[in-house]
Amino acid sequence: MAGSSDGNDEVQWCFSQVKGTIDDDIAEADIISTVEFNHSGELLATGDKGGRVVIFQQKPESKNLPQRRGEYNVYSTFQSHEPEFDYLKSLEIEEKINKIRWLPQKNAAHFLLSTNDKTIKLWKISERDKRPEGYNLKEEDGRYRNASSVTSLRVPVFKPMDLMVEASPRRVFANAHTYHINSISVNSDCETYLSADDLRVNLWHWEINDRSFNIVDIKPDNMEDLTEVITAAEFHPNQCNTFVYSSSKGTIRMCDMRTSALCDNHAKLFEEPEDPNNRSFFSEIISSISDVKFSHSGRYIMTRDYLSVKIWDLNMESRPVETYQVHDYFRSKLCSLYENDCIFDKFECCWNGNDSVVMTGSYNNFFRMFDRGYRQDVILEASRDNCKPRSVLKPRKVSSGGKRKKDEISVDSLDFNKKILHTAWHPLDNIIAVATTNNLYIFQDKVN
Repeated sequence: MAGSSDGNDEVQWCFSQVKGTIDDDIAEADIISTVEFNHSGELLATGDKGGRVVIFQQKPESKNLPQRRGEYNVYSTFQSHEPEFDYLKSLEIEEKINKIRWLPQKNAAHFLLSTNDKTIKLWKISERDKRPEGYNLKEEDGRYRNASSVTSLRVPVFKPMDLMVEASPRRVFANAHTYHINSISVNSDCETYLSADDLRVNLWHWEINDRSFNIVDIKPDNMEDLTEVITAAEFHPNQCNTFVYSSSKGTIRMCDMRTSALCDNHAKLFEEPEDPNNRSFFSEIISSISDVKFSHSGRYIMTRDYLSVKIWDLNMESRPVETYQVHDYFRSKLCSLYENDCIFDKFECCWNGNDSVVMTGSYNNFFRMFDRGYRQDVILEASRDNCKPRSVLKPRKVSSGGKRKKDEISVDSLDFNKKILHTAWHPLDNIIAVATTNNLYIFQDKVN
């Protein structure tokens, strides 16, 4: 099922690794808040509520062993953001990492953008395995010599040393957002990126950190007239002038930056008419889009709302071409989900490398894959109960009522505190990363 690289074989998913502590007592700072593979899939970055970024690297020896290619080791860990305080507004600014985005690799170093609610940072991740020795005016311990004591000139040389991975901040992009940043997206022109908050989208140049251009502003003159907010935004993968942003009303607007400097007037509006029969008190909340992703081909847009994943064709604005119910068995439990605030959870979604399968998370540490070609889907679980290396994940079934079959799980027994909000798919392989509360699970397809 889901994830076939050639679209013909049924894929079985098996456990590869789990990162993180086993303790039941979870520290708030250790909760994973974002997961992202780089463009080659060799590196996998996670951000957490404590402002840390942890980068994992695919084991070099595992690349040649198909059954172990889903194994990653810690490559670098660094503190990206610290807690701050806005004295003008008397507001605490959390250190939590909201999003991480990798820049296309141009040389031996890697670059990534990380953001909390207010500040975006550009980080350089580089390796050092040699150090210079033999300075004329400096001792090996760093102390400076008296110039008059130098009687001959030496040519400094590089000597081998233990590999050291350095993370250094290259730019800090601050003071451009009044509201909380929910998205950052790197442009295909490899020069600019966008950042979005509840009411505005800004365009930045990587080399310029003291100003940005506001390209979308939906803030009304009177805030009492506010009816919707921006929930996510992303650039087209290969058209540098095109981007989309989604709203809390369930709409997606596509904008063309060639039309005007301020893209308040969209080029296309993707919206599905509401079915009057399904109208309820919760309709507006569950229709809010929590994530929007272009397919790698650029032909489709995927959106995630509370109950479903929708695929939109860029050439058809009136309705989605595909709709997949993620956990429709919760439709009768929306009142309980509203009372415990779970209805406001923001689930993300992702494509596989060839856009044939989509994946998103659910509750009880379940995650779901939908095979677009075969119209098949599977529910899998990220659990420490099934952590033997290369053990095959058993598909799960949920009983929504009536008589429960032997292998089904009752919807009433699902744990809402265990949730998978963040998932990522290796861009070139069937390797997936799934974040439970404070653990990162890595799965790969079974190799026969």
